[in-house]
Amino acid sequence: MNATQSTGSATPAFAALVGIDWADEKHDICLLADGASQPEASVIASTPEAIQDWVQRLQQRFGNRPVAICLEQSRGALVYALMAHAFITLFPINPSQAAKYRETFAPSGAKDDPVDAKLLMDMLRLHRERLKPWQPDDVQTRKIRGLSEERRHVVNLRTSCAQRLAARLKAYFPQVIDWFDNDLTSLMVCDFLLRWPTVAEAKKVKPAKLRAFFYGHNCRGEELIVRRLEAIAKAVPLTEDSGVVEPAVLTVQTLARVIRDMSCAIAVFDQQLAQAFAAHPDAPIFDSFPGAGKVMGPRLLAAFGSDRKRWTKPEDLQTFSGIAPVTERSGKSAWVHRRWKCPKFYLQTFFEYAQHSIPLSSWARAYYQQEIAKGKGRNTIIRSLAFKWIRIQMACWQQHVPYDEARYLQSLIQRGSPLAKLIQP
Repeated sequence: MNATQSTGSATPAFAALVGIDWADEKHDICLLADGASQPEASVIASTPEAIQDWVQRLQQRFGNRPVAICLEQSRGALVYALMAHAFITLFPINPSQAAKYRETFAPSGAKDDPVDAKLLMDMLRLHRERLKPWQPDDVQTRKIRGLSEERRHVVNLRTSCAQRLAARLKAYFPQVIDWFDNDLTSLMVCDFLLRWPTVAEAKKVKPAKLRAFFYGHNCRGEELIVRRLEAIAKAVPLTEDSGVVEPAVLTVQTLARVIRDMSCAIAVFDQQLAQAFAAHPDAPIFDSFPGAGKVMGPRLLAAFGSDRKRWTKPEDLQTFSGIAPVTERSGKSAWVHRRWKCPKFYLQTFFEYAQHSIPLSSWARAYYQQEIAKGKGRNTIIRSLAFKWIRIQMACWQQHVPYDEARYLQSLIQRGSPLAKLIQP
């Protein structure tokens, strides 16, 4: 049997097996054609034109017959360039999985791109029945995932800038942090600092103008406005040293502009996410979970995807996401800990959703209180709660039905779950 022929009914024959070790400037390729005894090595540039030219030559050479390609990623520029071609079947490999395979043959840890390409091709040739071909999600789901992930990146950047802004303000103008209740990401704070970046400048402003400023930013609570006006009137500069204040002001106003722009960008992300999520056929399922809301609902949908064959049982997603713990055994000792290597976005999604569910789901709240009473740590409890939620979400997703809290509570009672006794009627 040739290396490219079927090894079973579930693994189709391919005209060629290809391993690609990708990089920013070039891609090393190792190709084993059907019936060939020796692989072919080549290098192409990482430009879109070079990739498309290589794909076209591949298609012409093998007459549009299926070709298997193994590479170290499941998303990214190269995958996006290859996934549109129906004759290509992608087998993405986790980088850590490929590294372990490499160490088997190079214990020194030496890395060489052409050799890595050959090792990826060998993984296809020798272990294809243990590898999963990648089935991309539909366009709607990929859009929601992209918007959700990019939104999270922008939120993280804004948080980092806000922390930097707080550090600079504490050096010369710490009062503004208290005036705005530590919320340095709001448009109101950014606009305030762009107009009046020092205590002296804020104190020069007439109360009527400040009041109009607060009104213009939808701050209309009279008690809050009066408290802020009084605080500004009584404020004393921490320092008037121009060597400290002037450089800090430039940094503060730069950060305020950046934070303001990112806050506006996040609002656009939210708008587009809401539109894309509302149009998705699975939206009613993920919108039904307590605490999902406009952010977590799309993120949960993106985590599950549109291919219902990808996760055959809850354990698959619990393990992949890093929510399921890992048990290490050596001799008579055993150590249970959280999974270190996992997709961060998946782990954050399920962990953060579990947090959001506690105030809005009676059983989740009861479970949290039960585990707190046992003395368990908060993060451990939330991961355990996320573990339970994945089972419930998987069942709803597989059956195409929204979540029903009353129905789930009834099932807890029927099973005689100790949790049911803790839930207030």
